[in-house]
Amino acid sequence: MSENETKRIKLPPGSVRPDIEGSKGPRMLPGMAMIAIFMLFVSMANAINVIVHRDQFRTSALYAILAVATMILIGVFGFLRLKRWGWALLLGGCFFYSLGNATLFFQTHQPGYLLPAAFSLVFFLYLVRTEIRERVK
Repeated sequence: MSENETKRIKLPPGSVRPDIEGSKGPRMLPGMAMIAIFMLFVSMANAINVIVHRDQFRTSALYAILAVATMILIGVFGFLRLKRWGWALLLGGCFFYSLGNATLFFQTHQPGYLLPAAFSLVFFLYLVRTEIRERVK
């Protein structure tokens, strides 16, 4: 065998994962996973905050926040499985989390609400991209 020839190794069937070699199926980008983890943390933190401080909330607000947090949690797990409905729930969660923080900023004029609003708005704009929409089915 000369130096220019490459030796091919024969692999047994099933030893190479199909999503790595020659697969045209959807794969998750690192940004998608990071956004899912962020929204998982945000929804769990909001749910825990509402449960701990339940005496400070109206009952209707308590149930509304818990319902939205539950929908975002369900959306995160659907999005991690690359389902379109999970993407839609996560997209809505990012948008309304950004909108809620912007509303709190305009009501209280505390600049601490701008950073999470900006982050979630950037995540919303990332999820709207065509490359992301093509990866969910």
